Amino acid sequence: MYKNLAATLVAACFFSPVFSQTTPAKGSAAEPVKAGFVYVSPITEAGWTRQHDEGRKAVEAALGQQVKTTFVENVAEGADAERVIRDLAATGHQIIFTPSFGYMEPTLKVAQDYPHVKFESITGYKTTPNVATANARYYEGRYLAGIAAGRMSKTGVAGFVAGFPIPEVLQGINAFTLGMRSVNPQATVKVVWLNVWFDPPKERDAAMALFNQDVDVIAFHTGSTAVMAAAQERGKMAVAYHSDMRRTGPDAQIVAVTHQWGSYYTERVRAVQSGTWKSANLWGGVREGMIRVGDFGPRVPAAVQQEVLNAQKAIGAGKLQPFRAGKTPVRDNEGQERIAPGQALTDAQILQMNWLVDGVVGKLSR
Repeated sequence: MYKNLAATLVAACFFSPVFSQTTPAKGSAAEPVKAGFVYVSPITEAGWTRQHDEGRKAVEAALGQQVKTTFVENVAEGADAERVIRDLAATGHQIIFTPSFGYMEPTLKVAQDYPHVKFESITGYKTTPNVATANARYYEGRYLAGIAAGRMSKTGVAGFVAGFPIPEVLQGINAFTLGMRSVNPQATVKVVWLNVWFDPPKERDAAMALFNQDVDVIAFHTGSTAVMAAAQERGKMAVAYHSDMRRTGPDAQIVAVTHQWGSYYTERVRAVQSGTWKSANLWGGVREGMIRVGDFGPRVPAAVQQEVLNAQKAIGAGKLQPFRAGKTPVRDNEGQERIAPGQALTDAQILQMNWLVDGVVGKLSR
């Protein structure tokens, strides 16, 4: 699916890794499961890495002294990641979570040498007997955020600061645009590609550039709070991603798309503990509790909040699918029909998405 993207993503982040370790919580005296977590960026107050670290903390809260967790932050995708993952495997960690797409190949390589260690490749797609994959249907939350953005925007022009053009990001941009256009058919979304996941100054500059182009509401698929901070500074609106970012943008944030990893991580550590862990491939969304939209800002009217929450319930119940066409086809921004009237994309088609929907101003970054 993403074969042509792996080489690009290897160079996504270049950080010096920082090792940290917790101590077991009070509880049972049984030998704890050692669980390792590798993070692609620093643990900031909000964002991608923060949500995964909240998941790690949830494991500790649920299992107490039955688990001992270790995390390593600021690990570049590529050779650094392989070294860190290998170190964790060599030091007795029975399960290792690697939540970044560019960690997939290093994880697979280490897993070959440690067949008795269990690995969880988060956002990866290749499995082996001791490597499982898991991801969330972020696009479901993006569609819902698009409804809020479409209702709140005065200009009808939104911005989107994006990392890399992998299917996960394209799904989000397209779903966000479709959500906006479900309430404002003339809405447009301007995209800026950064070709990096975590670079706060670069993220901020991209947001500021978009605000100079009639954009009054902005979304992003990057790792920091910089875009939210820029929106707060400029008096614009923003959709928080990964985490609730109202501390950064108390006036700017209109809604947050958050990822909930605690239950999944806890379940997988418990499976190691009980000896029932098996490789699997999970893609969960609103229905599974892995994606949630809420944390509305003060400027969002109650009626808009309720509209978004009702749509969230409909997605959870399977009554609303972001990538389903109505009476007219869904076309890409070059005019090609992508979803026929009354039809919906299959999971396989969504996972291989390589186009931008009509309404998006921009091209794929190559």
